[in-house]
Amino acid sequence: MVSQDLLDILRCPACVRETEGLLVLFKDSWLICQDCGRKYPIVEDIPVMLIDEGDKWVKTAENELPIPPPPMD
Repeated sequence: MVSQDLLDILRCPACVRETEGLLVLFKDSWLICQDCGRKYPIVEDIPVMLIDEGDKWVKTAENELPIPPPPMD
C-alpha cells in the first residue's frame, strides 16, 4: 500500500504546472487526476507517474480499470 504521506504530495505530472493536478486514489490501485482524467497505475505499491502511462488509460472508464493494474512492460 502507498503511504498517505506520499499520496499527499503526489500530483499529476501533466497538469501540475497549470493546475493543482490533484489525484484521487481509486481502489488502492490507481491515481486519477481530477483535472485531466489521466489514470496512473500503482504497480507493486509504486505509483507509475509517467505521462505516457497516464495517457494509455485516460479514455478508460473507472469501472473498467483492471484491478490490479497490469505489470509494466
